[in-house]
Amino acid sequence: MKTLTVGLDVPVGRLFEYLAPAADENDIGKRVIVPFGRRTAVGVVLGIDEPSSFPREKLKTVHCVLREAPGFSADDLRLLRFAAEYYHFPLGPVVMNGLPTRLRRAQAQAASRDVEYVLTDLGRAQSVDALPARARVKRKLLAALLSQTALLASEARELASSAAGALRELEAAQWVERRAATRTARAIAPSAPPELPPLNDDQARAVESIRGALGAFRPFLLCGVTGSGKTEVYLRVADAVLAAGGQVLLLVPEIALTPQLESMVQARFPAAALVSLHSGLNETERMRNWVAAQQGVAQIVLGTRLAVFTPLPRLGLIVVDEEHDASFKQTEGFCYSARDLAVVRASQRGVPIVLGSATPSLESYQNARTGRYVMLELPHRINGRPPRIAYVGVRGTGTSFDGIAPQLLDAIRKCIERREQALVFINRRGYAPVLMCHSCGWLSGCHRCSAQLVVHLPARELHCHHCGHCARVPEACPTCGNADLSPIGQGTQRVEATLNGHFPNARILRIDRDSTRRKNAWSGMRDRIHARDVDILVGTQILAKGHDFPHLALVCVLNADAMLYSSDFRASERLYALLTQVAGRAGRGEAQGEVLIQTEFPEHPLYAALRSQDFGAYAAALLAERESAGFPPFVHQALLRAEAPEVDTALELLAHAKEIGRGLDDGVELYDPVPATMVRLAGRERAQLLVQSESRPRLHAFLSAWRDLLAAEKSSTARWALDVDPLEL
Repeated sequence: MKTLTVGLDVPVGRLFEYLAPAADENDIGKRVIVPFGRRTAVGVVLGIDEPSSFPREKLKTVHCVLREAPGFSADDLRLLRFAAEYYHFPLGPVVMNGLPTRLRRAQAQAASRDVEYVLTDLGRAQSVDALPARARVKRKLLAALLSQTALLASEARELASSAAGALRELEAAQWVERRAATRTARAIAPSAPPELPPLNDDQARAVESIRGALGAFRPFLLCGVTGSGKTEVYLRVADAVLAAGGQVLLLVPEIALTPQLESMVQARFPAAALVSLHSGLNETERMRNWVAAQQGVAQIVLGTRLAVFTPLPRLGLIVVDEEHDASFKQTEGFCYSARDLAVVRASQRGVPIVLGSATPSLESYQNARTGRYVMLELPHRINGRPPRIAYVGVRGTGTSFDGIAPQLLDAIRKCIERREQALVFINRRGYAPVLMCHSCGWLSGCHRCSAQLVVHLPARELHCHHCGHCARVPEACPTCGNADLSPIGQGTQRVEATLNGHFPNARILRIDRDSTRRKNAWSGMRDRIHARDVDILVGTQILAKGHDFPHLALVCVLNADAMLYSSDFRASERLYALLTQVAGRAGRGEAQGEVLIQTEFPEHPLYAALRSQDFGAYAAALLAERESAGFPPFVHQALLRAEAPEVDTALELLAHAKEIGRGLDDGVELYDPVPATMVRLAGRERAQLLVQSESRPRLHAFLSAWRDLLAAEKSSTARWALDVDPLEL
């Protein structure tokens, strides 16, 4: 009887031991079903017959080891162990976090495989015309089967909702036969490769450098202006990896980027098995795609943050697109950075990694300046025409039309007359940020958060964008009874309404988290934009990243100044990146793009740097400021967050934690506890304590000892968590 060390999804800093008959080293990484208290739980085997002080006779026996089901390899577990250690989070939940949701449940013991249909000899002798015209579904299925080697059942359902019945009839007629799927993505029979666009000199050098590093770890920072062809560099290198039988992991920050990039990659590699992994998939789809990657069937994995943990037995290349994006950092629970873990994974597996961005994070840029990363630059647009950036100053003059300056409206009108598309960008959804009573000053605040309820029309609702609370717009002020309540400020809905009033004949499309909530909504919107069925786009940062709209000539930016007031030392870096990204949407076709930014501070240094479009100079200036101020990347930080029903309770816990930390290491600086920027969130009040050191090893040694001491402290009302390398302070 062997002893298994098992990781479970429970928030404690220990693993659990069970007895198992006939277990061996091959069971490490496999899932097990075990008794846990009064319930049954799923865990992952992390060790066999390891030293233990727990009496063997008190150990329970596992219900079963799922040896035929997918599990983790030694390489996968090495990454997960590193992540748990670096971010000081319990190993059990980290390992279970790497599994699809369905594989974490006891009732889902194995992944269901798709089935595929192939033509029999009799079926291959038929033609579509052999079927009557009224048999439309059968004709469509037969045409697909005649053009492909096989058709997945899931693909058949996409062709027609009644495909299952039609396939059964074709199977009964012995035209098709069913078998276990050999792939999970639409893989058309190999065809002539598409004609490749020519590479400019900068792209060619980048491709040659990365290809020369295949088979060994080497981190590259691909710093290219928007529209410089970074994606083409990714695809050329991926082609070499696929040709050698390897797998490619391509990470993107937002789910909105996935469909467009997925279509582009599939068109380039029509015979390759491509799967996506992101939150827009249902549990079955996510599990099926995860298993395809784990079994080596999927050759290209395209995913968002969590995909960094996807098992890939033949990994040959990792690409992190828009590497600067904060979406790669998990901010709750297990607070990991997918970008940083991707670099670690590439190092562990001995493969190159490409971090791409027009505005790299200062951490990555500094790594390239010091030689830790190889800098590859694409300084020119493919079409050779960077957009013209101009500022519309509104200080002292105001904005006459619901927050939009007349110059912007005039530019939009001219753009429509030229039959070109315009984008009005405002990074705030809803109709207005707050509802106000001018009689008594009442504001529509959220009772669960330190935030205002946002006005949403035409539903006439107030939404909290932090905790999700929703309420009807009141008929009168709850405080004084005044019926004259006014929405204050702008959101995408209000901008859309204003533009509809000014341009009644224009086709206006609003794109934000509300309008793209339904599955496949964004895909349909993107098709309309490319088909030129839209004149004006109104959107948030969903539209700022990575999209290629060839007919978009004008970008108008509203409310850019809001981020200048932030107390976060990263605010200027983020604003520069955001404005660079959204400006880069203009002029990607034949016409040169124009960008108009409405601001009260047109002479601000950030706007001056943006106009010159010289990221290197601006990054150097920001790094000099960070170094003199003692901010990352020149120091290393961690944040101890606490929450409780009352903020004083959270502050007391942190004050006690600071006293504990003082006795551990004088090379680590502990700041005073302070309330969080948003004190109240979802009914809990929050505070934080910043810890930093110039030495990363010293900081982590401190955190390990500190966390063990804090875990021994008991509190019935306050909870705490560590965030290593925090992005939100």
